[in-house]
Amino acid sequence: MEIPEDYKKYITSLHISETAETILKNRYYLKRSDGEIIEDLPILFYRVAKNIASIDMDYEGKVQETEEKFFKAMAQLEIIPASPILMNAGARLQHLFSDHALDVRDSLEAVFETLKIAASIHQNGGGVGFNFSKIRPKGDLVSGMQNVAFGPISVMKIFDMSFSTILQGGRRPGANMAILSINHPDIYSFVEAKKDINNLTNFNLSIAITNDFIKAVIDDTEFDLINPRNNEITKTIRARDLFEHIAESAWSTGDPGLVFIDEMNKKYPFKSRKVLCTSCCGQYELEKYEGVPYVHINLIKTIKTDSTGTHIDTEKLKELVHTSVHFLDNCIDAHKYSQSKIKEKTKASRKVGLGVMGFADLLFKLRIPYGSSKSLKLIEEIMSIVKDESIKASENLTKTRSPFPEFNETNIETPRRNATLTAISPTGTTSLIAGVSQSIEPVYALSYTAKSNNGQEYAILNNEFEDAVNTLNLTSTEKVQLKFVDSVKKISWLDEEFKSIFKTSHDVTPKEHLKVMAKFQKYVDNSISKTINLSNSASIAEVQEIFLEAFKSKCKGITIYRDGCRTDQILGNKRQTKLFAFDI
Repeated sequence: MEIPEDYKKYITSLHISETAETILKNRYYLKRSDGEIIEDLPILFYRVAKNIASIDMDYEGKVQETEEKFFKAMAQLEIIPASPILMNAGARLQHLFSDHALDVRDSLEAVFETLKIAASIHQNGGGVGFNFSKIRPKGDLVSGMQNVAFGPISVMKIFDMSFSTILQGGRRPGANMAILSINHPDIYSFVEAKKDINNLTNFNLSIAITNDFIKAVIDDTEFDLINPRNNEITKTIRARDLFEHIAESAWSTGDPGLVFIDEMNKKYPFKSRKVLCTSCCGQYELEKYEGVPYVHINLIKTIKTDSTGTHIDTEKLKELVHTSVHFLDNCIDAHKYSQSKIKEKTKASRKVGLGVMGFADLLFKLRIPYGSSKSLKLIEEIMSIVKDESIKASENLTKTRSPFPEFNETNIETPRRNATLTAISPTGTTSLIAGVSQSIEPVYALSYTAKSNNGQEYAILNNEFEDAVNTLNLTSTEKVQLKFVDSVKKISWLDEEFKSIFKTSHDVTPKEHLKVMAKFQKYVDNSISKTINLSNSASIAEVQEIFLEAFKSKCKGITIYRDGCRTDQILGNKRQTKLFAFDI
C-alpha cells in the first residue's frame, strides 16, 4: 500500500521510540503468510484512515477529504485509535470494537450460547463485560432437585478456561469483566475468587454496589442476600462485615473493584432501561449485545506556546474532538459484526468511546502537580470542551445522517448521532505508540520496565521528565543518576517544587487520585478506568475509606491496587543497569 504523495508532509515529524517500534512489529503491522512485515507506522495509519473514511460514501460525504483529515490526525499522533482498530481496520478481520456486553441467563443452554458468542468476539479481537447476577446460587434447586446448581463462580471458571485457549485476533489474550450484584447469595465466594492468582486470570472482577448497601454499611445495619431465581431472601448479614471482607480482598489481590450501579443508572440517558454491566476495564456502561469503539486524544498535542506562555490550544482541542467523533461514528458502520444481535443493538444506540491520553505528561509540561487545585482547574478546562464539543459533533452528524434509532427512548433533548460519547479508557500500548503517559493516570514511575503479555520487557523513560532533567543546573553525573530513578521524592538535593511536579503514582496520595478521578467523572458520559495506587504498607482500613470516599464523590466505580500484593503485576520499577531508552 502506497501513501499518497500529498500525505507525506504529515509524517515528517513522526518519531516513535525503539520500544514502540518493537511492539508495533510484534502486534500491529500486517504480515504476509510467511511472517514478513509489509507495513510501517505511516502505512498502518493510512490503512486505517482509508478504511474508516470510506464509510462517508454511504452518506454522500467527501471521502478523500475525510481520509486526509483522519490520516493527518493519526500521523501527527494527535489522536490514537484503540488497538483493535489499528490492528484490524482495512485488514482481514475488520473487527474494530474493544468492548462488548453479554447477559448470562440462568439456564445451561443460555450459558453456553453466551460462551459461544463471547468466544467469537475474542477470536476477532474484542473484550467482553458479563453480568452473572442472574445465575442461581451454588447448590440451589434445578428442576426440583436440591444441591444441583453450580452457581456463578463455576460458570465463570468455565468461561475462563475457554478464553485461555483463545488469543484476540491471534495476537493477545482476551480481557473480560465479571460483575455480580452485592445482594447475590454467592457474593462471598465472588469476593474471594481471585485469592488464588491462577484463578480467573482472564477476568477483572467488580461488584455492583447499591446505595442501600452503602447506607447499611454507614449505619451499621443488616443487609439481605436474595436468590435471583425466586427473589427470596436466603440470608441476612451485617453489611459492614461484608464490606470489610471486600476491602480485605481488594487489599490482598487488587480484586474486586466496585461499580456504583445506582449512580450509573441515575445518569443513564435511557428513560426506562438500566445498565447491564461495564466494559472489560469498567469504563463503559453497556446493555446486552452492545459493542463500542474507542479513540483517544493525545493531550500533549493540544498545547501551544506564545507570548502569554504555554497553555491549552482550545481551537485545536475542539478540532480533534470533532475529528474523533466523526471517526468513531464511522467505526460503527465499518465494523464487521460477528453476530446479528450485536449489530442490531449497537446500531440502535451507536455508543462511542472518546477519551484522552497523556494527562500526566501534560501536567509535567505545564509544571502543575497532579491532584493540585491547578490540575483540577485544568481538567475542567479540557473536559468541558471535550464534553460540549463531542455533543456538538454528534449533533452536526445528524445533518447528513439520522439520529441514533433509539433517540426517542432517551431524555436527550436535541437529536444527535450517538447515545453516549465519552469514557476514560486505559491506554497501554497505544500510549507507548504516541510516546505519552497512559490515559489520565499519573506515571507509574519516571523510569521503569513494562512487561507485555508474552513476557517481553520494555524499558521506559518518561520523555517530559528527561527534558526537565536536562534543563536543571546539575552535574552530568547527577543528571545521569536521575534518569535511572523510579521516583524523585526522597532525593534531598532536588528542589521541592521540582519534586512536587514530577510525582509518580505512589507519590500521589489516595485523596489526590480520587479528586482527579471525580473531576474527570463530572464531564464524562460513562465511567473512568483508573487505579488508585497504594503503597505496600497501606492498610485495609485505608481501602475502606477510599471506597466510601469514591461513593461520596459521585464516582461510578473504583479500583485499588496495593503495590506488590500480586507476583504477576505488569509494571515494575526494578533497578536497571542498561536501558536502550536512555541517551546518556
